[in-house]
Amino acid sequence: MSTNVVVADWIRRIADDERKRDAARVTEDNVAARKADRVRRHGRRLVEELRAALTRDAAAFRDEFAGDCARDIVVEAAADGRFVVRKPSPAGASLTISPNLDAAALQCHYRFTASGGLPPREDRIDMIFVGDHGENLQMKHDGTGQLFATADALSEFLLVPVLTGRPR
Repeated sequence: MSTNVVVADWIRRIADDERKRDAARVTEDNVAARKADRVRRHGRRLVEELRAALTRDAAAFRDEFAGDCARDIVVEAAADGRFVVRKPSPAGASLTISPNLDAAALQCHYRFTASGGLPPREDRIDMIFVGDHGENLQMKHDGTGQLFATADALSEFLLVPVLTGRPR
């Protein structure tokens, strides 16, 4: 013997809403998994391209001021994957870039040395990996949403404060 139970309309609406939420969650999880795969496959290359662009651009700036020790910009790699761009005093500045491929982000930490014994000023920005649904990865300033399609464009954005010794 079978008993038919009439389901109230409000229960059907809630159940339909829950099914839609479940489907949206699955879609979001799939998008996140595809992005993580792209970052895993291409993120290290993008970070290396950025380090190469920063090194090239720092050398080009240094060459513009040959013999000027105050503009002797250097790029140093750390063993843990970070790299640092340094400008000596006066108007000293440094930029430490810490890639975190698991989080699909770059943490950028600026430190500006003030003259006259004032404490240094520090600024932090986060850059995140973003991409279309293809293979292209780009970097995006997490605070402003500004996109950087190439390592060259990101190098310019990141280096200007170090080269000038002035925060944005």
